[in-house]
Amino acid sequence: MKKIVVMLCTLMIAASGTFYTAVAQEMTPEERAAAAVDTRKSLFKMLLFNLGPIAGMARGAEFDAEVAERNARRIAVMATMIPEVLATDTSAFDDIETTALDSIWSNQDDIAVKAQALIDNANAFADAAATGERSAALRTFQAFGSTCGNCHDEYRVDD
Repeated sequence: MKKIVVMLCTLMIAASGTFYTAVAQEMTPEERAAAAVDTRKSLFKMLLFNLGPIAGMARGAEFDAEVAERNARRIAVMATMIPEVLATDTSAFDDIETTALDSIWSNQDDIAVKAQALIDNANAFADAAATGERSAALRTFQAFGSTCGNCHDEYRVDD
């Protein structure tokens, strides 16, 4: 039964990739850029969704080690997608609303380094949270939280 589920999932993933490729080929450059921005925004909303409870705990909300570890591990996994979703240069399209600064497109190596720092710091926080010790987790939170800010400071429009 397990093999069947794995095979079905693999087939679904392959089919969706084929469908996406076919649809992407029919899109105009502006439509592809708009889709890239939508994908970026979705990823960063999910990162924020998972960071919110952790930030609340850092500000004094009740510490829930299970939620802190789970959300930090999710962030670490999602952060692996950051270089990919930031690879499409959308600066040529003035009608597409984005908070990405143009400097991002010429600094893809730095984006990859910053994404890896987020992965490392999220996992370090998750490891500390897994101990159940609030103080241990909070000692790692500053490095974890500042990784987001470091990227925003350099590559995102201030709002």
